[in-house]
Amino acid sequence: MSKQSLIRAAARNNAAWCAAMSRSHGVSGAFGEQAWAAPARTPPYYPDAVTLVPDADPAALTARIDAAPGASVKDSFADLDLAEAGFRVLFDAQWIHRPPAAATAASGLAGDVVVCPEALSAWALAREGGDGGGDGGVDLFRPELLDDPGTFVLAGRSADGRVVAGAVASRSDGVLGVSNVFAAPHGGPGTAWPVVLETVNRLFPALPVVGYEHGDALVDAVRHGFAPIGPLRVWIRAGQG
Repeated sequence: MSKQSLIRAAARNNAAWCAAMSRSHGVSGAFGEQAWAAPARTPPYYPDAVTLVPDADPAALTARIDAAPGASVKDSFADLDLAEAGFRVLFDAQWIHRPPAAATAASGLAGDVVVCPEALSAWALAREGGDGGGDGGVDLFRPELLDDPGTFVLAGRSADGRVVAGAVASRSDGVLGVSNVFAAPHGGPGTAWPVVLETVNRLFPALPVVGYEHGDALVDAVRHGFAPIGPLRVWIRAGQG
């Protein structure tokens, strides 16, 4: 798969994950030729639209969402100008890619897939207290996610069964997206990646792994075998949401 094809696959995969998260909150979006978009406000920290191709039409895109203050757009190719529509850049990031079943360091943890609401609650509590949490995730991750056939909530457990690391894996055509990587206090994302990658290698050995990161999290992902493959940008509508 070429780099451009990987970016398109990563963008569509991420849009599918955003769609699944939105559905779990009772919000239905739709895929179009240029973007996935939701007409009603999506859950916190999730975009109202995700572009799927370069050079999407900004006016058509913002017409498909509630573009009031607080709206956000994931510009998957970092090529839009939404300033005239009242948006500002929230952050820039990089799509990342890791080859299928690439070797990873041993984690010393047991990795599994969360399958029941009680286990999801324990996972969300661990995430809330981890380096990647603290954002209200206990209420964000709802049991309806467990019914989505393309979504896999991954937990890394210590010898006593406690959730000490985790992530979300999203399967789509040709790739596996990984997001929401976290580790319990004092561990950091570097603790999480080995068990997450061990688990996805075991469950999905034929699929390349994609996602996006920025800042220190990007540096850590590269340390664990990912390569940056292209920029993305998240825009937010100025004003109070």
